[in-house]
Amino acid sequence: MSSRDAIAPVIGVFGGSFDPPHVGHVMLATWALASGAVDRVLVIPTYQHAFGKRSASFEQRRQMCEWAFAALNGVEVSTVEAELGGESRTFNTLQELSRREPGATFRLVIGSDILESVDRWYRWEEIAVLAPPLVVGREGYPLPPECPLVLPNVSSTALRESLSRSEDTTGRVHPRVAALAMEEKLYGGV
Repeated sequence: MSSRDAIAPVIGVFGGSFDPPHVGHVMLATWALASGAVDRVLVIPTYQHAFGKRSASFEQRRQMCEWAFAALNGVEVSTVEAELGGESRTFNTLQELSRREPGATFRLVIGSDILESVDRWYRWEEIAVLAPPLVVGREGYPLPPECPLVLPNVSSTALRESLSRSEDTTGRVHPRVAALAMEEKLYGGV
């Protein structure tokens, strides 16, 4: 526990579909911790996507996140959005986390690709106050001035296509995640 933890822990809130979680997600959580900007990271799979995206079941995505992030100390997979139920909204999640973690401060951990869609987020301006964004660059999107790191262009959409065809995904997704996706034909397949 750092001296900062005793005063007011800073918790990175890293939400997403994680369908499936991939090496880019793991790199983002690693950077958030290694940069010293947060003391720990909560990985929060969406329960019901606000923009209506279809995905593997919550429980399957939660399990894949557990495997994908298992090697990272300081990262915890949270089921807070399933506990809240209904359509997932970051604002509501942050309010619940504030209730559960009194005294903590929060940072929203996101890739720069997310910035182009925040105008559609429920109460984005309030989210940015409750949990000031910690933004990392993503290949193909504008680089945030405060972060010189650019994550590789690993796409969950492309991974779902590869997994549906039982293609090799080495280096892009954890082997246990790939095995689950192919065994349970989460994304269709042969």
